[in-house]
Amino acid sequence: MTSHAPNWSEANQRHLMASLAGVRTALERHAATHASNTGEPPEAAGTAEVVELPPSLPGQPPFALEAVTTGFGLTPFERDVLLLAAGMELDSRFAALCARANGDPARAFPTFSLALATLPGAHWSALSPGGPLRRWRLIEIGGGSTITGSALRIDERVLHHLTGTGCLEDRLQGLVEPVPSPGPMPGTLEALVKRILEAWSDSTGSLLRIQLCGQDAGAQTAVAFEAARAAGFRLHRLRAEHIPSGVAERESFMRLWERESVLGRAALLIDCRSAEEDELQRRAAALIDAMGGVLLVASREPLREVSHPMMRLSVARPDAPEQRALWEQALGHAGAQLNGALEQLTAQFQFGIEDIRTTALELQAAGKRREPASELGPVLWSACRARARMQLDDLAQRIEPVATWEDLVLPGAQLDVLHTLAAHVRHRFRVYEDWGFSRKGARGLGISALFAGTSGTGKTMAGEVLANELRLDLYRIDLSAVVSKYIGETEKNLRRVFDAAETGGAILLFDEADALFGRRSEVKDSHDRYANIEVSYLLQRMEAYRGLAILTTNQKQALDPAFLRRIRFVVQFPFPDNAQRAGIWRRIFPKETPTRDLDPAKLARLNIAGGNIRNIALNAAFLAADDQQPVSMRHVARAARGEYSKLEKPLTDAEIGGWE
Repeated sequence: MTSHAPNWSEANQRHLMASLAGVRTALERHAATHASNTGEPPEAAGTAEVVELPPSLPGQPPFALEAVTTGFGLTPFERDVLLLAAGMELDSRFAALCARANGDPARAFPTFSLALATLPGAHWSALSPGGPLRRWRLIEIGGGSTITGSALRIDERVLHHLTGTGCLEDRLQGLVEPVPSPGPMPGTLEALVKRILEAWSDSTGSLLRIQLCGQDAGAQTAVAFEAARAAGFRLHRLRAEHIPSGVAERESFMRLWERESVLGRAALLIDCRSAEEDELQRRAAALIDAMGGVLLVASREPLREVSHPMMRLSVARPDAPEQRALWEQALGHAGAQLNGALEQLTAQFQFGIEDIRTTALELQAAGKRREPASELGPVLWSACRARARMQLDDLAQRIEPVATWEDLVLPGAQLDVLHTLAAHVRHRFRVYEDWGFSRKGARGLGISALFAGTSGTGKTMAGEVLANELRLDLYRIDLSAVVSKYIGETEKNLRRVFDAAETGGAILLFDEADALFGRRSEVKDSHDRYANIEVSYLLQRMEAYRGLAILTTNQKQALDPAFLRRIRFVVQFPFPDNAQRAGIWRRIFPKETPTRDLDPAKLARLNIAGGNIRNIALNAAFLAADDQQPVSMRHVARAARGEYSKLEKPLTDAEIGGWE
């Protein structure tokens, strides 16, 4: 929306009325000539008026009429045609003058024929569809029988602009939206703003299109907003899903926006971050290639369909020190007291500008900022976990971690590896950043693990224990559902998961790894080649992922040794022996569950894995509840028969003899 100082608004009004007076004078002269030729009374001819145009104000923008004339390249005659149409809305004398000049009381409106006969410097090309008056829809032609005899009417948006009270074009409402100020911008983004301004100042004008690539939408918006502001533009956003699908509708939108970019001195940010579908990308590319004006594009990856030259800039998330400064700024006095908590927060959550400010506002709205600093840290950590999971909840199954180290029954060697794995995740920022390992190269810094073992041996529970220990979210991704027969779809599915998880560094548990990581054979056809590409892509993303990625398999022997070499931790989950099964039985019933005469040593004779033990314990509890009795060996025996039947495994008297 146009906004100027009061003295500019008053001077602009005087300038517009003086310009209208010049056109009105031309009409009066023509009316006088027409009156003399037709014998009308002399007083009907009117009196010519000469008004001097006020000068431009020093240090103020040009007057609106001058800006329109320059911005759309109007000739003096085209400018006067525009004023002729505007006079009908702004000066009550114009209608009567037009009727007299046309020689017909019923034709009290301006026409192009009247303009050709009345205004100086007349030329026929002013009415052509490719001329600025019609191309930019500055005027509209009524539905008369002839083009030259049809009524001319000024577009409402243009009229408002000439009077200095401009606002966004009505037909663009709902499609584009003004971008509010994102607030202070991190210092690392200032260099990008400078590069954009240098490109826009290029005299050839070939780099008006800028593509901003990256994962942080807030950083992209901040760069675009600051560059537009510094260049004197107002930034508006168009989301890719709002781009008109039809060619005619898209052409109409482009004309309206290009006109708006001149009238409102506006720049457009096309947000393609959600344009995953090929059709949306093609639609966005077609618009980008055809549009004029100052244009910025925000996307995760470079748009491949765009053929017009564009400057591509990579916009990174704020680094850890900048994130900390943003947190302190957003949290106010409480943030300055968090110290160590903020360091842990920025090490774990790779939040952008919008995430940090929105999370802080949510805490403020909930009154959490009134918590003492000692309580704010855990509250803030939980709020960050909740915000980070918003992007991932639609892509994977979140498992609420409740298991602890006491629930996990494994040999000592496996437990030691899991404790070491937790230490790697907990201290990765210190080792990689503070101790400089990341500067030696980013390859292999991702923390990856393979959990191998038969079903029910505790692989998923171990993931729960790690998530609980580290206060992180755990997501299970079924690789058999991610793998697609269509070329490129598997990588696209994996990319969505990893990109969404990067913000919060959640623990990713890829189940059924055998669906993708079978032993690779020689490449015999295109399907083998693309299968290897899928494997390589997942390995690459795991090595670059800043969190913990866990793969589970029931068939370790079927995995390619070359793949195993790229996994940092390999944990073999053995089938539990008698002593371990007894330990599982001691822990399996919650302390609230009433039990009677349960013997872990006897229960351990059931030669089954921990997952099956849990199923039996749960079913036995329901049987006991139905009998309104504590859980006893009799209930466990009945539940065991059902579990063994499900497994198609015989249950011998040696296992449950004497239980009932």
